[in-house]
Formats: sequence, structure tokens, C-alpha cells
Amino acid sequence: MNAQQITLVQESFAKVAPIADQAAAMFYSKLFEMDPELKPLFKGDMTEQGQKLMKMIGVAVNSLGRLDDIVPAVQQLGVRHVGYGVKDADYDTVGGALLWTLEQGLGDDFTPECKEAWTQTYTVLASTMKDSAKAPV
Repeated sequence: MNAQQITLVQESFAKVAPIADQAAAMFYSKLFEMDPELKPLFKGDMTEQGQKLMKMIGVAVNSLGRLDDIVPAVQQLGVRHVGYGVKDADYDTVGGALLWTLEQGLGDDFTPECKEAWTQTYTVLASTMKDSAKAPV
């Protein structure tokens, strides 16, 4: 990722942050629409889950300029997701739901450049999670 992409992701997330609860609800609604089989993987209060999701995205977005700082946490998250029953293919569905949610929340601000920057961001994070899930313990 280059500096311009990092800036695009950070500025666009700042626009979504004020509607974080709504964005999280939209994300999960779209995720379960795209793959209803994922719904049983989520147990407990979905509002709380949404808040955790938005907080995690915020930490990742704010750390894009220094990814090495968050790699261990992202790797641990990937390992935990295996225990939840997450498969590699699920990451594609999550990425699609995330991009859709951003497009809905940002409207005209979700330019092709913004979409590409978010795609790069998600790809880096998801790849790190998937790789750590496959690594020997």
C-alpha cells in the first residue's frame, strides 16, 4: 500500500466512524445475506459484536502506516478465527460485505480509488490472518 491509499482508507473510515453502529448492522446483514451459513458462527449480542468489529477496523486503519505494530494481533485473530470455524473462503465473503457496506456508507466518496485502497487493506489483513491460521503451532 502506498501513502495515498493509506490516507484514502483513513479519511474514508473517519467518515464512517460516526455511523459505526449502523455500518456494523449493515455489514452483518449483508454478510448473512451473502452466506447464511455464517450466521451460526456468531454467538451472543450482535450489537456488541458490531462494536468490536468497528473498533478492530479502527485500530487497523489507524495503524496502516506502521503495520508491523499490529501484525502479531492480526495473526492471533486469524488463529482464533479457525477455532470459531472460519474457513478461507469466508474471508472473501467478509471482504465483499465490507466493501458493500463502505459503498453504502460513503456514497459518492467511495470512488474507484477508495475501493482499491480498501481492497488492498483488507487483502493484507485477511492474508495475514489466513497465513497465521495455517502456520504450525
